[in-house]
Amino acid sequence: MMTLEPPRTLSGNAGKNGQVPDAEVWRAWGLSRAGLGRFLKSAQAAVGLEGEVDVLLAGDRTLRRLNRDYRGKDKATDVLSFPAAKELTGEHGGDLAISLDTAKRQADEHGHTLRDEVRVLLLHGLLHLSGMDHETDRGEMAEREGALRERLRLPNGLIARVEGGARARARTTAKTNAGVLRSAQDDGEKQTRARAKAKAFDAKGAKSKRNGRDGKRSRVRA
Repeated sequence: MMTLEPPRTLSGNAGKNGQVPDAEVWRAWGLSRAGLGRFLKSAQAAVGLEGEVDVLLAGDRTLRRLNRDYRGKDKATDVLSFPAAKELTGEHGGDLAISLDTAKRQADEHGHTLRDEVRVLLLHGLLHLSGMDHETDRGEMAEREGALRERLRLPNGLIARVEGGARARARTTAKTNAGVLRSAQDDGEKQTRARAKAKAFDAKGAKSKRNGRDGKRSRVRA
């Protein structure tokens, strides 16, 4: 089952029962229930996860509340995965919650549609429901996600973005450190040249003084 919470911009469109028509909510987000439902089934089969998966598509406010209540982190996030209890294995695959607010920002940042970003998040969440965890494994989930992403024709996934960002930050840090090192080396060379000039000046001055003293003595002798 896929549930979509209406955006706050539709709060004034609620009917007598306080609810916004479902079709209007999907139109507001520019998403298709049937399209995402078909993708969910395809991705679930590709992951090898059995049982029904319930998906909640909501906003940052709801994801922040869930993240705080279940993970102790008081902030919004893009996707949360809630694995099913062991006694329900095969019957219920688990639950997913996705923030469409965060998904929209990430889609804009990476240059693709909200629909594609939601699909990326669904795949990532399904892998977590299947028991994989990129925070504790040795790259198995990243490899699996990459292969399934290509198979399902999806843009870069979450793990690839994080790793890519880490590599970019590492390159930036390396460049910064190299610049600092070159600057320090340049300063050192400048100081060395300055000391050499100072020594040369002192030596020249000392020589001039000696010549002057020698000249005076020679004139006295004459």
